[in-house]
Amino acid sequence: MFIRRRIDKKIEEIKDKYPILALTGPRQSGKTTLLKHIFPNYKYISLEDPNTRQFAENDPIAFLNTFDKYIIIDEAQRVPALFSYLQGRVDDSGIMAQYILSGSQNFHLLQNITQSLAGRVALFKLLPLDFSELQYSRLLADEFNQAAIKGAYPAIFDRAIDSSVFYNNYVETYVKKDVTELLRVKDTRQFEQFIKLCANRAGQLLNINALSNEADIAYNTAKEWLSILESSYITFLLHPYYENRNKRLVKTPKLYFYDTGLLCFLLGIKTEEQVLTDRLKGNIFENTIVAEHHKALYHQYLFEDMYFWQDSNGVEIDLLWKSRDTYFATEIKATKTIQNELFKQLDSFERHMTPDAVQKTLFYGGNEAQRRTHYHILGWQQASDGLYFGK
Repeated sequence: MFIRRRIDKKIEEIKDKYPILALTGPRQSGKTTLLKHIFPNYKYISLEDPNTRQFAENDPIAFLNTFDKYIIIDEAQRVPALFSYLQGRVDDSGIMAQYILSGSQNFHLLQNITQSLAGRVALFKLLPLDFSELQYSRLLADEFNQAAIKGAYPAIFDRAIDSSVFYNNYVETYVKKDVTELLRVKDTRQFEQFIKLCANRAGQLLNINALSNEADIAYNTAKEWLSILESSYITFLLHPYYENRNKRLVKTPKLYFYDTGLLCFLLGIKTEEQVLTDRLKGNIFENTIVAEHHKALYHQYLFEDMYFWQDSNGVEIDLLWKSRDTYFATEIKATKTIQNELFKQLDSFERHMTPDAVQKTLFYGGNEAQRRTHYHILGWQQASDGLYFGK
């Protein structure tokens, strides 16, 4: 089953403007399938293959002479030396979309692009399926707890793999392959425990000191491991909003997972019923909505910075961004019942920001959207197609 991805339109639009395109994202997010669909006549080369990788490492010139143009190079970050040679090739040829690079280790891929290919690459990110993509293919669940436990990696849908089986293998593969390779972790069980501790903090302020103490690792080790989770598209951070940009960089962020299926697996939640009764139900729901907004941004090739907002009086906005002269404030509640008290935080924020314009939105656990005089009310299923960035 081929599931249409929204980012394919943007890749089609931009492919004739850059000599190199690069697509990053987590393992199993569908990068190879998408690239083969968009570029069916390109030769596909994977540097995961030991023989191919050895050829590229030992003789990059001969390698690029053999695969001269219209090539998809998967896991390109595995041979950093290639990037310098690619620079000369595309500068000489002037061919657009001559090389397509993909990789699942964002840190290494971006590092090589920054060092050797700046200005020559259009960079895209493909994350697990967003709700709009699932709806288009009629694959989105009817209820939030069903969607949360199932997750959104393409293989779960196109190969009909049971979620618990998929995520068990995903964690095993990720820990044993990527993490040990990037960090040279000797005790993979300790790192797996660290990921589970992170899952218990989803949707919460990230206290790295407390996390490192509970994981029984050094503070700097915890920071390094968190960085690896981010660069591998497992987790992301949402920073607090301040008009003073310097404060945004030093204040405590919140931690989220890109995929709720993985989050639920790490929390030990195995059934749809457990999602509804678990003490972290609200956190899982908030993680779902925030992650969907992030996925939709990347998949639509939009460039908006998102934040949360808190003040000293306990007023909090779960998701916030500013476009032109308007603040877009979002409250996220798992309840299916809409009551007036759900709008209190939004109203308090609006008073705080007076005279600036504020658009107030509530995402809740139901399915029906409502347009009220002062609020947008959206069901959880609209988390990725109801984006309203003031465009």
